[in-house]
Amino acid sequence: MAKIGNIDVGDFPLLLAPMEDVSDPPFRALCKEQGADVVFTEFISSEGLIRDAAKSTMKLDIYEKERPVGIQIFGANLESMLQSVEIVEKSGPDIIDINFGCPVKKVVSKGAGAGILKDIDLMVSLTEAMVKHTKLPVTVKTRLGWDHDSIKIIEVAERLQDVGCQAISIHGRTRAQMYKGEADWRPIAEVKNNPRMHIPVFGNGDVDTPERAMEMRDQYGLDGAMIGRASIGYPWFFREVKHYFETGEHLPPPSMKERLDAARRHLQMAIDWKGEKLGVFETRRHYTNYFKGIPHFKEYRMKMVTSDDSKDVFDAFDEVEREFADYEFA
Repeated sequence: MAKIGNIDVGDFPLLLAPMEDVSDPPFRALCKEQGADVVFTEFISSEGLIRDAAKSTMKLDIYEKERPVGIQIFGANLESMLQSVEIVEKSGPDIIDINFGCPVKKVVSKGAGAGILKDIDLMVSLTEAMVKHTKLPVTVKTRLGWDHDSIKIIEVAERLQDVGCQAISIHGRTRAQMYKGEADWRPIAEVKNNPRMHIPVFGNGDVDTPERAMEMRDQYGLDGAMIGRASIGYPWFFREVKHYFETGEHLPPPSMKERLDAARRHLQMAIDWKGEKLGVFETRRHYTNYFKGIPHFKEYRMKMVTSDDSKDVFDAFDEVEREFADYEFA
């Protein structure tokens, strides 16, 4: 049974990864309903929080039905990170997660996210200071290293644990790889199998089938899987993995009705939470996977991803229901 601090997260928990403009409250709600054990917010800039930037503070919204839920923050300035911890605490999360893995240039260029992998001492000292500054469990999400020649993840994980980190999620790529190539889980397994490690070690990267999740559990011996891209537009991935673990069989894919119901709810919740314009815009990325595999679907998808008016998108859903009601997904 994996525990983050005093929080029981189950036997091989499935965690929803923090993804920018994806892991918002509407999507987290859908994933939670489908079996996600722990969910994380989109990553939030510590500098944005202390400046009270609207986009950052809005991401602090969490809801009881999501628990356990972690708020993830990023930054490289100690004072800003400590101030942001105090702001985050007021939202009442169960976990504070530090992003030491985002590879995006605008984050890395400020020495934050994966940029901090160039300065392991700073990474450790920031974590230690934040652990001392809060009573909430502090966890870390990171990558194997900056590049192939600087992978020190076993040492990094030990040092983070030693200063009070309560769990670590490791993406099986370096920053230099971005999202290219295959994730390498072997170094993550080496962290887990290090006899000095006693905190949960979660794997991340390329968990895109139930079989891959089982491989991460049984072959690599990790404590849980953090799911990212496989869940976008497909919150059912969590239930499919759990069903496979229990039975060794694949669940039938969600029906057209299930997909349309989810897409409608998703869009409406997004509009309710962030307004018409952003709600419509930021939900677009999910539609490809909601309706993946349907032949001759391009005109409907184009309506969904190009319209700025939610009525047009809901109308497109209605058209799909009329045209493809009996379509069976393989």
